[in-house]
Amino acid sequence: MTRAILIVLDSVGIGGAPDAARYGDDGANTVGHIAAACARGNGDRAGLRAGPLALPNLARLGLGAATAATDGAWPEGLDKPGPGAVFGHAAEISSGKDTPSGHWEITAVPVPFAWGYFPETEPCFPAELTAAIIRDAGLPGILGDKHASGTTIIAELGLEHIRTGKPICYTSADSVFQIAAHETHFGLDRLYALCETVRRLVDPLNIGRVIARPFVGETPETFERTANRRDYAVPPPEPTLLDRVIAAGGRTLAIGKIGDIFAHQGISEVTKAAGNMALTDATLAAIARASDGDLVIANLVDFDTLYGHRRDVAGYAAALEAFDARVPEIEAALVSGDLVVITADHGCDPTWRGTDHTREQVPVLAFGLTQNGRGLAGKDIGGRTSFADIGETIAAHLGLAPGPHGRSFL
Repeated sequence: MTRAILIVLDSVGIGGAPDAARYGDDGANTVGHIAAACARGNGDRAGLRAGPLALPNLARLGLGAATAATDGAWPEGLDKPGPGAVFGHAAEISSGKDTPSGHWEITAVPVPFAWGYFPETEPCFPAELTAAIIRDAGLPGILGDKHASGTTIIAELGLEHIRTGKPICYTSADSVFQIAAHETHFGLDRLYALCETVRRLVDPLNIGRVIARPFVGETPETFERTANRRDYAVPPPEPTLLDRVIAAGGRTLAIGKIGDIFAHQGISEVTKAAGNMALTDATLAAIARASDGDLVIANLVDFDTLYGHRRDVAGYAAALEAFDARVPEIEAALVSGDLVVITADHGCDPTWRGTDHTREQVPVLAFGLTQNGRGLAGKDIGGRTSFADIGETIAAHLGLAPGPHGRSFL
Protein backbone atom coordinates (compact mmCIF):
# COMPACT_ATOMS: atom_id res chain seq x y z
CA MET A 1 0.00 0.00 0.00
CA THR A 2 1.21 3.52 -0.80
CA ARG A 3 -0.13 6.38 1.32
CA ALA A 4 1.12 9.82 2.36
CA ILE A 5 0.61 11.84 5.54
CA LEU A 6 1.43 15.55 5.56
CA ILE A 7 1.36 17.30 8.95
CA VAL A 8 1.73 21.08 9.02
CA LEU A 9 2.78 22.43 12.42
CA ASP A 10 1.29 25.87 11.93
CA SER A 11 3.98 28.57 12.41
CA VAL A 12 6.79 26.27 13.62
CA GLY A 13 9.49 28.08 11.63
CA ILE A 14 13.22 27.62 12.08
CA GLY A 15 14.61 31.00 11.00
CA GLY A 16 17.04 31.92 8.29
CA ALA A 17 14.71 32.95 5.46
CA PRO A 18 16.91 34.49 2.73
CA ASP A 19 14.49 37.40 2.32
CA ALA A 20 13.55 37.86 6.00
CA ALA A 21 14.92 41.42 6.06
CA ARG A 22 12.39 42.43 3.40
CA TYR A 23 9.64 41.58 5.88
CA GLY A 24 11.33 43.08 8.93
CA ASP A 25 12.05 39.58 10.27
CA ASP A 26 15.81 39.24 9.89
CA GLY A 27 16.88 37.19 12.92
CA ALA A 28 13.47 35.68 13.70
CA ASN A 29 13.67 31.98 14.58
CA THR A 30 10.64 30.39 16.23
CA VAL A 31 12.17 27.07 17.32
CA GLY A 32 15.65 28.46 18.00
CA HIS A 33 14.43 31.29 20.18
CA ILE A 34 11.99 29.12 22.11
CA ALA A 35 14.80 26.65 22.83
CA ALA A 36 17.10 29.47 23.96
CA ALA A 37 14.41 30.98 26.20
CA CYS A 38 13.66 27.62 27.81
CA ALA A 39 17.37 26.99 28.44
CA ARG A 40 17.52 30.29 30.34
CA GLY A 41 14.39 29.55 32.36
CA ASN A 42 12.26 32.04 30.41
CA GLY A 43 10.01 29.26 29.21
CA ASP A 44 9.01 28.14 32.68
CA ARG A 45 5.44 28.47 33.94
CA ALA A 46 4.16 26.98 37.15
CA GLY A 47 1.87 24.05 36.53
CA LEU A 48 2.67 24.00 32.80
CA ARG A 49 6.33 23.25 32.10
CA ALA A 50 9.89 23.99 33.22
CA GLY A 51 13.47 23.49 32.07
CA PRO A 52 15.10 23.10 28.66
CA LEU A 53 12.91 22.42 25.65
CA ALA A 54 12.37 18.63 25.53
CA LEU A 55 11.63 17.38 22.01
CA PRO A 56 13.34 13.97 21.84
CA ASN A 57 11.23 12.65 18.98
CA LEU A 58 11.26 15.71 16.74
CA ALA A 59 14.98 16.09 17.45
CA ARG A 60 15.50 12.45 16.47
CA LEU A 61 13.73 13.25 13.19
CA GLY A 62 16.10 16.16 12.59
CA LEU A 63 14.43 19.30 13.94
CA GLY A 64 17.59 20.47 15.71
CA ALA A 65 19.80 19.78 12.71
CA ALA A 66 17.41 21.56 10.35
CA THR A 67 17.24 24.59 12.64
CA ALA A 68 21.01 24.74 13.03
CA ALA A 69 21.42 24.66 9.26
CA THR A 70 19.44 27.90 8.84
CA ASP A 71 21.56 30.10 11.14
CA GLY A 72 24.52 28.02 12.35
CA ALA A 73 23.35 27.73 15.97
CA TRP A 74 22.22 24.38 17.36
CA PRO A 75 19.00 24.83 19.39
CA GLU A 76 19.77 24.32 23.05
CA GLY A 77 18.45 21.03 24.41
CA LEU A 78 17.77 19.36 21.04
CA ASP A 79 19.66 16.20 20.08
CA LYS A 80 21.07 15.19 16.72
CA PRO A 81 18.84 13.19 14.33
CA GLY A 82 18.66 9.43 14.39
CA PRO A 83 20.00 7.19 11.63
CA GLY A 84 16.60 6.78 10.00
CA ALA A 85 15.78 10.47 9.77
CA VAL A 86 15.33 12.33 6.47
CA PHE A 87 15.66 15.99 7.34
CA GLY A 88 16.28 19.41 5.86
CA HIS A 89 14.82 22.88 5.58
CA ALA A 90 12.93 24.83 2.94
CA ALA A 91 12.57 28.48 1.97
CA GLU A 92 9.40 30.00 0.60
CA ILE A 93 9.34 31.70 -2.79
CA SER A 94 5.75 32.97 -2.57
CA SER A 95 5.19 36.55 -1.52
CA GLY A 96 4.14 37.29 2.04
CA LYS A 97 4.03 35.08 5.10
CA ASP A 98 0.42 33.99 5.00
CA THR A 99 -1.20 30.68 5.78
CA PRO A 100 -2.73 30.14 2.30
CA SER A 101 0.45 30.89 0.36
CA GLY A 102 2.49 28.67 2.68
CA HIS A 103 0.10 25.74 2.36
CA TRP A 104 -0.39 26.14 -1.37
CA GLU A 105 3.36 26.18 -1.94
CA ILE A 106 3.77 23.11 0.29
CA THR A 107 1.31 21.38 -2.05
CA ALA A 108 3.45 22.40 -5.04
CA VAL A 109 1.70 25.62 -6.11
CA PRO A 110 3.74 28.75 -5.28
CA VAL A 111 1.75 31.98 -5.26
CA PRO A 112 2.78 34.06 -8.30
CA PHE A 113 1.07 37.28 -7.24
CA ALA A 114 1.16 39.77 -4.38
CA TRP A 115 -1.71 39.75 -1.90
CA GLY A 116 -3.57 42.88 -0.91
CA TYR A 117 -3.07 44.20 2.61
CA PHE A 118 -4.65 46.78 4.88
CA PRO A 119 -2.46 49.62 6.25
CA GLU A 120 -1.46 49.91 9.90
CA THR A 121 -3.71 52.90 10.48
CA GLU A 122 -6.89 53.53 12.45
CA PRO A 123 -9.21 53.07 10.71
CA CYS A 124 -7.43 50.54 8.51
CA PHE A 125 -10.26 49.57 6.16
CA PRO A 126 -11.15 51.83 3.22
CA ALA A 127 -14.21 53.95 4.08
CA GLU A 128 -16.03 52.79 0.97
CA LEU A 129 -15.48 49.13 1.94
CA THR A 130 -16.80 49.68 5.45
CA ALA A 131 -19.84 51.53 4.11
CA ALA A 132 -20.56 48.72 1.66
CA ILE A 133 -20.30 46.06 4.39
CA ILE A 134 -22.68 47.96 6.67
CA ARG A 135 -25.12 48.53 3.81
CA ASP A 136 -25.09 45.06 2.25
CA ALA A 137 -25.16 43.17 5.57
CA GLY A 138 -27.68 45.47 7.26
CA LEU A 139 -25.40 46.26 10.19
CA PRO A 140 -25.65 49.13 12.70
CA GLY A 141 -21.91 49.66 12.20
CA ILE A 142 -18.64 47.88 12.95
CA LEU A 143 -16.15 47.92 15.83
CA GLY A 144 -12.38 47.66 15.73
CA ASP A 145 -11.28 48.66 12.22
CA LYS A 146 -7.58 48.22 13.08
CA HIS A 147 -4.67 45.79 13.30
CA ALA A 148 -5.05 43.65 16.41
CA SER A 149 -4.58 40.29 18.08
CA GLY A 150 -7.87 38.41 18.04
CA THR A 151 -8.05 37.52 21.71
CA THR A 152 -7.02 41.03 22.74
CA ILE A 153 -9.59 42.83 20.64
CA ILE A 154 -12.37 40.48 21.78
CA ALA A 155 -11.50 41.26 25.41
CA GLU A 156 -11.42 44.97 24.55
CA LEU A 157 -14.61 45.24 22.51
CA GLY A 158 -16.65 42.13 23.32
CA LEU A 159 -19.03 43.83 25.73
CA GLU A 160 -19.67 46.71 23.34
CA HIS A 161 -20.27 44.18 20.58
CA ILE A 162 -22.92 42.42 22.68
CA ARG A 163 -24.55 45.73 23.61
CA THR A 164 -24.61 47.27 20.14
CA GLY A 165 -24.77 44.28 17.79
CA LYS A 166 -21.81 45.65 15.85
CA PRO A 167 -19.32 42.95 14.76
CA ILE A 168 -15.64 43.30 15.63
CA CYS A 169 -13.61 43.70 12.44
CA TYR A 170 -9.82 43.68 12.40
CA THR A 171 -6.78 42.63 10.41
CA SER A 172 -3.07 41.92 10.77
CA ALA A 173 0.09 42.02 8.68
CA ASP A 174 -1.42 39.10 6.75
CA SER A 175 -3.82 39.48 3.84
CA VAL A 176 -6.91 38.98 5.96
CA PHE A 177 -10.20 40.51 7.09
CA GLN A 178 -11.25 38.95 10.40
CA ILE A 179 -14.68 39.23 11.99
CA ALA A 180 -15.30 38.30 15.62
CA ALA A 181 -18.88 37.92 16.84
CA HIS A 182 -20.66 36.21 19.72
CA GLU A 183 -22.15 32.83 18.83
CA THR A 184 -25.47 33.46 20.60
CA HIS A 185 -25.87 37.25 20.91
CA PHE A 186 -24.94 37.81 17.25
CA GLY A 187 -25.52 34.32 15.90
CA LEU A 188 -23.18 31.84 14.25
CA ASP A 189 -25.13 31.57 10.99
CA ARG A 190 -25.38 35.34 10.82
CA LEU A 191 -21.62 35.61 11.26
CA TYR A 192 -21.02 33.14 8.43
CA ALA A 193 -23.42 35.04 6.17
CA LEU A 194 -21.62 38.29 7.00
CA CYS A 195 -18.29 36.71 6.06
CA GLU A 196 -19.70 35.62 2.72
CA THR A 197 -20.78 39.20 2.06
CA VAL A 198 -17.35 40.55 3.03
CA ARG A 199 -15.63 37.89 0.90
CA ARG A 200 -17.44 39.23 -2.16
CA LEU A 201 -16.62 42.83 -1.30
CA VAL A 202 -12.88 42.30 -0.70
CA ASP A 203 -12.29 40.22 -3.84
CA PRO A 204 -11.34 43.34 -5.86
CA LEU A 205 -8.70 44.13 -3.19
CA ASN A 206 -7.07 40.68 -3.58
CA ILE A 207 -7.46 39.85 0.12
CA GLY A 208 -6.47 36.24 0.79
CA ARG A 209 -8.90 35.31 3.55
CA VAL A 210 -12.00 36.44 5.39
CA ILE A 211 -12.13 34.65 8.73
CA ALA A 212 -15.13 34.11 11.01
CA ARG A 213 -13.96 34.24 14.63
CA PRO A 214 -16.93 33.21 16.83
CA PHE A 215 -16.64 33.45 20.59
CA VAL A 216 -18.69 32.77 23.71
CA GLY A 217 -18.72 34.10 27.27
CA GLU A 218 -20.33 37.08 28.96
CA THR A 219 -17.39 39.06 30.35
CA PRO A 220 -13.87 39.90 29.17
CA GLU A 221 -12.58 37.32 31.65
CA THR A 222 -14.76 34.54 30.22
CA PHE A 223 -14.71 35.40 26.50
CA GLU A 224 -13.32 32.44 24.58
CA ARG A 225 -13.03 31.74 20.87
CA THR A 226 -14.67 28.50 19.76
CA ALA A 227 -13.78 25.78 17.29
CA ASN A 228 -16.42 27.10 14.84
CA ARG A 229 -13.89 29.29 13.08
CA ARG A 230 -14.38 29.34 9.33
CA ASP A 231 -12.01 30.70 6.68
CA TYR A 232 -13.28 32.06 3.37
CA ALA A 233 -10.22 31.88 1.16
CA VAL A 234 -9.65 32.52 -2.51
CA PRO A 235 -8.96 29.25 -4.34
CA PRO A 236 -5.42 28.28 -5.38
CA PRO A 237 -4.40 29.63 -8.81
CA GLU A 238 -3.79 26.18 -10.29
CA PRO A 239 -4.32 22.52 -9.30
CA THR A 240 -2.50 21.59 -6.10
CA LEU A 241 -1.20 18.24 -4.94
CA LEU A 242 -4.65 17.68 -3.45
CA ASP A 243 -6.33 18.01 -6.85
CA ARG A 244 -3.74 15.71 -8.40
CA VAL A 245 -4.36 13.01 -5.77
CA ILE A 246 -8.11 13.06 -6.49
CA ALA A 247 -7.55 13.09 -10.26
CA ALA A 248 -5.48 9.90 -9.85
CA GLY A 249 -8.30 8.17 -7.96
CA GLY A 250 -7.10 8.79 -4.41
CA ARG A 251 -8.73 10.67 -1.57
CA THR A 252 -7.59 13.67 0.45
CA LEU A 253 -8.51 13.43 4.12
CA ALA A 254 -8.27 16.98 5.50
CA ILE A 255 -7.81 17.62 9.22
CA GLY A 256 -8.39 21.00 10.87
CA LYS A 257 -8.63 24.15 8.77
CA ILE A 258 -7.15 22.55 5.63
CA GLY A 259 -10.50 22.57 3.83
CA ASP A 260 -10.92 26.31 4.39
CA ILE A 261 -7.34 27.11 3.36
CA PHE A 262 -7.88 25.44 -0.01
CA ALA A 263 -11.39 26.88 -0.46
CA HIS A 264 -12.54 23.23 -0.28
CA GLN A 265 -10.89 22.59 -3.64
CA GLY A 266 -9.31 19.14 -3.93
CA ILE A 267 -10.81 17.96 -0.63
CA SER A 268 -12.53 14.57 -0.25
CA GLU A 269 -13.30 14.69 3.46
CA VAL A 270 -12.98 17.27 6.25
CA THR A 271 -12.59 16.61 9.97
CA LYS A 272 -12.45 19.54 12.38
CA ALA A 273 -11.53 19.44 16.03
CA ALA A 274 -10.64 21.84 18.84
CA GLY A 275 -6.99 21.85 19.90
CA ASN A 276 -3.77 20.20 18.78
CA MET A 277 -4.35 17.00 20.72
CA ALA A 278 -7.83 16.49 19.28
CA LEU A 279 -6.46 17.30 15.82
CA THR A 280 -3.71 14.72 16.34
CA ASP A 281 -6.35 12.18 17.38
CA ALA A 282 -8.25 12.99 14.18
CA THR A 283 -5.07 12.57 12.14
CA LEU A 284 -4.44 9.14 13.64
CA ALA A 285 -8.04 8.15 12.91
CA ALA A 286 -7.65 9.31 9.30
CA ILE A 287 -4.44 7.29 8.93
CA ALA A 288 -6.31 4.22 10.17
CA ARG A 289 -8.97 4.52 7.47
CA ALA A 290 -6.80 5.81 4.60
CA SER A 291 -6.45 3.54 1.60
CA ASP A 292 -3.89 3.02 -1.14
CA GLY A 293 -3.20 6.29 -2.97
CA ASP A 294 -4.73 8.51 -0.27
CA LEU A 295 -3.29 11.66 1.27
CA VAL A 296 -3.94 12.63 4.88
CA ILE A 297 -3.19 16.33 5.36
CA ALA A 298 -3.46 18.03 8.75
CA ASN A 299 -2.92 21.50 10.17
CA LEU A 300 -2.20 21.84 13.89
CA VAL A 301 -3.17 25.44 14.52
CA ASP A 302 -2.62 25.99 18.25
CA PHE A 303 1.07 26.80 17.88
CA ASP A 304 0.10 29.85 15.84
CA THR A 305 -3.20 31.10 17.19
CA LEU A 306 -2.81 30.37 20.88
CA TYR A 307 0.90 30.94 21.42
CA GLY A 308 2.72 32.52 18.49
CA HIS A 309 0.45 35.51 17.97
CA ARG A 310 0.10 35.96 21.72
CA ARG A 311 3.91 35.84 22.10
CA ASP A 312 3.57 33.14 24.73
CA VAL A 313 6.91 31.32 24.92
CA ALA A 314 5.97 28.91 27.70
CA GLY A 315 2.68 27.99 26.05
CA TYR A 316 4.37 27.44 22.69
CA ALA A 317 7.08 25.30 24.27
CA ALA A 318 4.50 23.18 26.11
CA ALA A 319 2.52 22.71 22.88
CA LEU A 320 5.65 21.55 21.04
CA GLU A 321 6.44 19.09 23.83
CA ALA A 322 2.86 17.78 23.82
CA PHE A 323 2.98 17.10 20.09
CA ASP A 324 6.44 15.58 20.35
CA ALA A 325 5.06 13.02 22.80
CA ARG A 326 2.51 11.94 20.14
CA VAL A 327 5.08 11.30 17.39
CA PRO A 328 5.62 7.64 18.43
CA GLU A 329 1.86 7.06 18.02
CA ILE A 330 2.07 8.35 14.46
CA GLU A 331 5.05 6.09 13.77
CA ALA A 332 3.21 3.09 15.22
CA ALA A 333 0.20 3.75 12.97
CA LEU A 334 2.20 3.36 9.76
CA VAL A 335 2.17 0.39 7.40
CA SER A 336 4.55 -0.58 4.60
CA GLY A 337 4.53 2.05 1.86
CA ASP A 338 3.62 5.00 4.11
CA LEU A 339 5.45 8.34 3.95
CA VAL A 340 5.03 11.06 6.58
CA VAL A 341 6.28 14.62 6.16
CA ILE A 342 6.19 17.06 9.07
CA THR A 343 6.71 20.70 8.14
CA ALA A 344 5.36 24.23 8.73
CA ASP A 345 3.85 27.03 6.66
CA HIS A 346 5.69 30.07 8.11
CA GLY A 347 7.02 31.26 11.47
CA CYS A 348 5.42 33.10 14.38
CA ASP A 349 8.35 33.69 16.73
CA PRO A 350 6.92 34.29 20.23
CA THR A 351 10.03 36.27 21.20
CA TRP A 352 9.69 38.65 18.24
CA ARG A 353 8.25 42.17 18.24
CA GLY A 354 4.59 42.62 17.36
CA THR A 355 2.01 39.86 17.05
CA ASP A 356 2.32 38.83 13.40
CA HIS A 357 3.76 35.87 11.51
CA THR A 358 7.50 35.90 10.87
CA ARG A 359 9.16 35.12 7.54
CA GLU A 360 11.23 31.99 8.21
CA GLN A 361 12.36 28.78 6.66
CA VAL A 362 10.51 25.64 7.72
CA PRO A 363 11.66 22.18 8.80
CA VAL A 364 11.22 19.24 6.45
CA LEU A 365 11.16 15.97 8.44
CA ALA A 366 10.28 12.82 6.51
CA PHE A 367 9.91 9.28 7.79
CA GLY A 368 7.96 6.14 7.07
CA LEU A 369 8.23 2.56 5.90
CA THR A 370 9.35 1.26 2.54
CA GLN A 371 7.29 -1.36 0.74
CA ASN A 372 9.31 -4.09 2.46
CA GLY A 373 8.50 -2.60 5.85
CA ARG A 374 11.89 -1.05 6.56
CA GLY A 375 12.34 2.50 7.75
CA LEU A 376 13.50 5.14 5.31
CA ALA A 377 17.27 5.46 5.09
CA GLY A 378 18.73 8.48 6.87
CA LYS A 379 19.42 11.44 4.62
CA ASP A 380 20.27 15.13 4.95
CA ILE A 381 18.39 16.78 2.09
CA GLY A 382 19.90 20.20 2.87
CA GLY A 383 18.19 23.44 1.97
CA ARG A 384 15.31 23.34 -0.48
CA THR A 385 14.71 26.50 -2.50
CA SER A 386 10.93 26.13 -2.42
CA PHE A 387 8.28 24.55 -0.22
CA ALA A 388 7.04 23.00 -3.47
CA ASP A 389 9.70 20.28 -3.14
CA ILE A 390 7.56 18.85 -0.31
CA GLY A 391 4.53 18.47 -2.55
CA GLU A 392 6.54 17.01 -5.40
CA THR A 393 8.15 14.48 -3.06
CA ILE A 394 4.72 13.31 -1.92
CA ALA A 395 3.51 13.25 -5.53
CA ALA A 396 6.46 11.06 -6.55
CA HIS A 397 5.83 8.76 -3.58
CA LEU A 398 2.19 8.33 -4.66
CA GLY A 399 3.21 7.65 -8.24
CA LEU A 400 1.82 10.91 -9.66
CA ALA A 401 3.32 12.61 -12.69
CA PRO A 402 5.72 15.49 -11.84
CA GLY A 403 4.24 18.98 -11.65
CA PRO A 404 5.73 22.23 -12.94
CA HIS A 405 7.02 23.45 -9.56
CA GLY A 406 9.55 21.83 -7.23
CA ARG A 407 11.34 18.50 -7.31
CA SER A 408 11.35 15.41 -5.13
CA PHE A 409 14.06 15.04 -2.48
CA LEU A 410 13.70 11.25 -2.10
